[in-house]
Amino acid sequence: MTPSATLRLAMRALARNKARSFLTMLGIVIGVAAVIVTVAIGAGARISVQNSISSLGSNLIVVQPGSVTTAGARSGFGGASSLTPADGLAIAALPGVASVSPQVTVRTQVVAGGNNWQTTVNGVAPTYTYVRSQSLASGRFFSQSEVASAAKVAVLGQTVVSELFPQGGSPIGSTVIVKGAPFSVIGVLTPLGQSAMGQDQDDTVLIPYTSAMERLTGLTTVNALLVSAKDSDTIDSAQDEIVRLLEQRHRIVPPQTDDFQVRNLQSIAQAASQTSAVMEFLLAGVAAVSLLVGGIGIMNIMMVSVTERTREIGLRMAVGAPARVILQQFLTESIVLATIGGVIGVIFGLIGTGVISLLARWPTAIPLGWVVASVAFASIVGIFFGYAPARKAAALHPIEALRFE
Repeated sequence: MTPSATLRLAMRALARNKARSFLTMLGIVIGVAAVIVTVAIGAGARISVQNSISSLGSNLIVVQPGSVTTAGARSGFGGASSLTPADGLAIAALPGVASVSPQVTVRTQVVAGGNNWQTTVNGVAPTYTYVRSQSLASGRFFSQSEVASAAKVAVLGQTVVSELFPQGGSPIGSTVIVKGAPFSVIGVLTPLGQSAMGQDQDDTVLIPYTSAMERLTGLTTVNALLVSAKDSDTIDSAQDEIVRLLEQRHRIVPPQTDDFQVRNLQSIAQAASQTSAVMEFLLAGVAAVSLLVGGIGIMNIMMVSVTERTREIGLRMAVGAPARVILQQFLTESIVLATIGGVIGVIFGLIGTGVISLLARWPTAIPLGWVVASVAFASIVGIFFGYAPARKAAALHPIEALRFE
C-alpha cells in the first residue's frame, strides 16, 4: 500500500469514532497548548527585562563615587566626593567610549504657577539623550553653550508636566522654580513609564549639570558619570580602560582602594536573561508532562482499537496484507491522532496567549521554533506510544484473529 492510501485508511478509521478520537487527542491538545502559553509568557518576560535594561541607556556604564573611611567608619559606595566633570572629559577621550554625561542628582520641590511637586532634578550634559537613549516629545534639549554658561533652562518629564500643568497645553516657554531659581522650560521628554525596579522614569527634571552644581548643590563634584561604550562587545574593555584612567587621575596605587566604582548593565542583562530562560524551560517541561499523559491515552485507546478490530485485521491478513502493512496502518492512525491534536493545541495555545496578554496585560512572545517543536514532539509522542499497539496488531495470527469474538 502507498503512504497516501494508508493515510486515507487511517483517517477513515478515526472518523468512524469521532467522539473517541477527539477525547483521545484532548490530552495532546492540552499539553501542546500549555507548552505554547508557558513558553510565550516566559519569552515575553525575558524580552521585557531585556528591553527594560536596554531602555536605561546605550551600552551604559555607570561610574559612581566609592566609599570613604572616617574615624574607622566606612561610608559605603557614594560616600566619597571624588568624581568631577574633568574626569568625564578624560573618559570621553578613551578609544572604547562613545559618549559621556556627568550627572548631578537633587531631590527637591519644583514650583510652577500655583502648583508644586517634589521630583528628582538631574543635572546632565547634552550627550545625556544619547547615553540614556531618550528622545524629546516636543521642544529641544539644551546645547553645549548653555551648559558652558550654566543657563537656567529645563527639560521636563511627562509626570512633572502633568503635575505642574494640570490644565493641559504645552509647558514650553513657561517658568519653573527650582530651589528659588527660575528655569525656562525648553522641552518635554518622551514618556518612558516605569523602570524594571518600579521607579517612575518620567518623574524628572533635566537641567545643565553646571547649573545644578552652581545653583543647587554648590559643589564641584558630580554624583555619577554616565558612559556609553561604542558597542556591546567592547563594554568590558571600555570598563577596564575607565578604571585604569581614573586610578591614574586620582593617584591610586595598590593596595589602596579605589575611591570610585564602575559598573555596567551587561551582567545584569545576562543574569536576567538566563533566569528567564531557565524558568521558560522549566515551565515548558512541566507542560510537556501533559503531552506524555496524552501519549499514554493514545496508547490505551489504540490498544482498545486493536482488540475491537481483531477480525478486521485477520481478514486483511487472510487476503494477503503483510504484517508490515498492518503495523504501518495502526502506527499512522496514532501519528495522525497526535499530530492533529498538536495542531489544534497550537491554535488553542495562540488564542490562550492572546487572551492572557489582553486580560492580564502580561508581555508575551511566541517563538516560531517552539511552535514547530511542539507539533513535532506531539508526532513523536504518537510514534512512541502508538508503536506497541501497532506491533500487537501486526503480530496477530490470521486464523486466530478471524476466530476472535
